[in-house]
Amino acid sequence: MPDIEKISQAPVVLSKAASQRPLSELHNFNQNDRDAWVRAKAATVEAGARVLDVGAGTCLYRDLFAHCDYKTHDFKKYTGVKHGHTTEYGAIDYVSEIVNIPVEDNAFDVILCTEVLEHVPEPIEALREMARILRLGGRLFITAPLGSGLHQLPYHYYGGYTPEWYKYFLPKFGLNAVEISPNGGFFKLLAQECSRMAAILRQNQNLHEDNSKFIRKLFGEWIPRYLFALEEKHFIDQFTVGYHVEAVKVVDNG
Repeated sequence: MPDIEKISQAPVVLSKAASQRPLSELHNFNQNDRDAWVRAKAATVEAGARVLDVGAGTCLYRDLFAHCDYKTHDFKKYTGVKHGHTTEYGAIDYVSEIVNIPVEDNAFDVILCTEVLEHVPEPIEALREMARILRLGGRLFITAPLGSGLHQLPYHYYGGYTPEWYKYFLPKFGLNAVEISPNGGFFKLLAQECSRMAAILRQNQNLHEDNSKFIRKLFGEWIPRYLFALEEKHFIDQFTVGYHVEAVKVVDNG
């Protein structure tokens, strides 16, 4: 088959091996899977537990901890775009730098910190502070990217964190990692970037002239579906969008 004929058959080939998940799942898996992980963790927290959401922002997970004594922290009111394209923060109980939260030692049973550490100039000190205010036996839930594009500027200081970062620094503050799980593998990461490319192409129609519909379909649906199917067949963990981490405080270093 001539090369041009092979290219023309690409949509057929891709569709035959494609995932049939809804497109919304393919395009939003990063947020959806993270939300599902936090939801599952919240369900294991005892009623009445003292929970602090560090860097809570819009307080996205408030309802998941409705059975708890849920408190929030953030360093200031951010005026850029947050999750869900909202710019408004939720009600914040403690306004301070993350390295100096105004509560006593061992004050909380659970600390939640999602997609925050990349926005912190001193993430190691932030980890130390969260360990300080977590009670012995308390649980720390963290999510952060492995690699991310620039966002929430100027408060974006690091691209992300590897499993080895958590393994090295958590024990320094009396924390034992019980879970460090990737949010997807290599093929899901590629699918996310293809979806991102489709969105960029929608905003820049002049880049592909008369082929706009085909190009958007290619990167926005066919390739992501194919990549999700590959992910189900072969998981490659060297590349991921980020990690979900649970740690337990086993030593009081205070």
